[in-house]
Amino acid sequence: MFEWGKNLLTGLLILLLLVGIAASFVWFEWENIAPTPKPAGYQAVFKGTKIADKQLSYLYKALPIQTAQQNSRPLFLHFFSPDCPCSRFNLDHLKSLVRRYGDRIDFVALLWHDPQNPISDPKRYDFAQTYGIDIPTLADPEGTIAKAVGAYATPQAALLTNEGTLYFRGNYNLSRYCTSRETRFAEQALVALLEGKNPPDFGKWATEAYGCPLEPLSAIQ
Repeated sequence: MFEWGKNLLTGLLILLLLVGIAASFVWFEWENIAPTPKPAGYQAVFKGTKIADKQLSYLYKALPIQTAQQNSRPLFLHFFSPDCPCSRFNLDHLKSLVRRYGDRIDFVALLWHDPQNPISDPKRYDFAQTYGIDIPTLADPEGTIAKAVGAYATPQAALLTNEGTLYFRGNYNLSRYCTSRETRFAEQALVALLEGKNPPDFGKWATEAYGCPLEPLSAIQ
């Protein structure tokens, strides 16, 4: 009888543990598929908006190209946070985009940077050294570039034409693992831009951000 009761208690503990793990997984999934709340005072930025010259100059200075070649290729802006699981899941997809299209478009990784918080210095997360993705990493002080293109979550992408206008801003994929080929919004927009087509209209699934809010990095040790 004692042995039976002991086995029952062990079984109940294992069941509770499994239920807890399942509940945590469901909560994590729900948290990451729910739309990201827009920040207070958020201003939408529409396709065709011209990005300020000061901000464009800041982006182009990070690129390994000569002055005479500036503005000759479109820009792909990748908004990233190492704190965000969705951003980390997206790295393999980003790497494939850089490998396939990096000879025709310039990629830049942008990290929200709080000048008062040394931990948020993007040098700690240099994409070439940290993730093996050979693209420049830039600080985005107080989210200046993000606000200019209307980005407020990560992972998000923004595409700028070589005239410096916003072509696309939105999600990479409906799946946070980027496994849904039909909803590879950022890649489809990139291809359309390179082919000289008008910006695609994917609807809210592409433009309504989900993932982690763009904000200063937490104190990663």
